[in-house]
Amino acid sequence: MRRLVRVFWGPRPEPVEAVAARWRATLGGFDALLDAPGPGRERSWQQIRPSGPPTDLTGDRDSLRGVLVAARADADWSDVIGDALRVAATGAPGWDVEISGLAGGAPEYLLQSLVATIAAPDDAAVPEAELLAMLVRVWEPDFGDVTDDDILDALEDDADLAVGDPCIGRHAYLSPGRAGRLPEDLGATVRRFGGGALVAVEGDVDEVVRVYRRIREAGALEPLPRPMDRATL
Repeated sequence: MRRLVRVFWGPRPEPVEAVAARWRATLGGFDALLDAPGPGRERSWQQIRPSGPPTDLTGDRDSLRGVLVAARADADWSDVIGDALRVAATGAPGWDVEISGLAGGAPEYLLQSLVATIAAPDDAAVPEAELLAMLVRVWEPDFGDVTDDDILDALEDDADLAVGDPCIGRHAYLSPGRAGRLPEDLGATVRRFGGGALVAVEGDVDEVVRVYRRIREAGALEPLPRPMDRATL
């Protein structure tokens, strides 16, 4: 099964050292959480480049800083857009992880993001809520979710979700400004987390759509005003 674990935020300029430290914590978090439920996965990370073969990535902060510094030297790099990095790893049969991030910049119309695509056997226990919580701690986003193609298709077809708008999945995170707008009668599990809230939806895709509509109607999924001038609502 393929699932996405995603977090998004607005402009937040950061030095390369800070972005590298967040990436280091991210890769370490995935190693710890995905190894815990099953047999040893002996994961090795690689950087995926726009052209050329993947290159090995040790995952320590100095190595990640070097990769980001090299990217900043490219003629196409923009301090407004931020630092883009894409890494991937394989483990036991049926397991693949790819993580793409854009961070450290201050674009007015493009969200900063960290998106992990996880392919796992259908019977595998993937700690979705824990992975989302880890990304929230590391990246301090505005919103995030755990979703898949079926959920996204249903939200687009049945609830008029537009690409780039905040949304939810089986699990979701809302920053403090959004969490304060959550209705009390949501019909989902809400756990306060770092000033914001983690939301867990029990049920099928139709239930996710229902909860999404309730949260959107309450104003908790309002897009950041454009041009964006802050990281969170």
